[in-house]
Amino acid sequence: MSSQVVFAAYKPNEGKEEELVSLIKEHVPVLRDLELITDRPALTLKAKDGTFIEVIEWNDVSSADKAHEHPRVAEIWEKMGTICTFMPMSELPEASKAFSHFEVIDL
Repeated sequence: MSSQVVFAAYKPNEGKEEELVSLIKEHVPVLRDLELITDRPALTLKAKDGTFIEVIEWNDVSSADKAHEHPRVAEIWEKMGTICTFMPMSELPEASKAFSHFEVIDL
């Protein structure tokens, strides 16, 4: 099966940006440890409205389903769900342009 790239957008609740960044830093190493994502470097980006965008590559089409079933990943996602909104990329103003520009965040 072939790999798939996913763009995940997280808009932090007011005052929760630091906590969200901490969870994002934890997220990729857990996914790698569980062999759900490739070794391709993940990208973390930031939209003008403060939304963080995480770009990762699943190992295959079943990896996302496996992630949803794993307690370590579920714990991170549950914590994220209390401090941010999971945003559709289409709601970011940058995404409405032919060439979307985002700030690169080094974690």
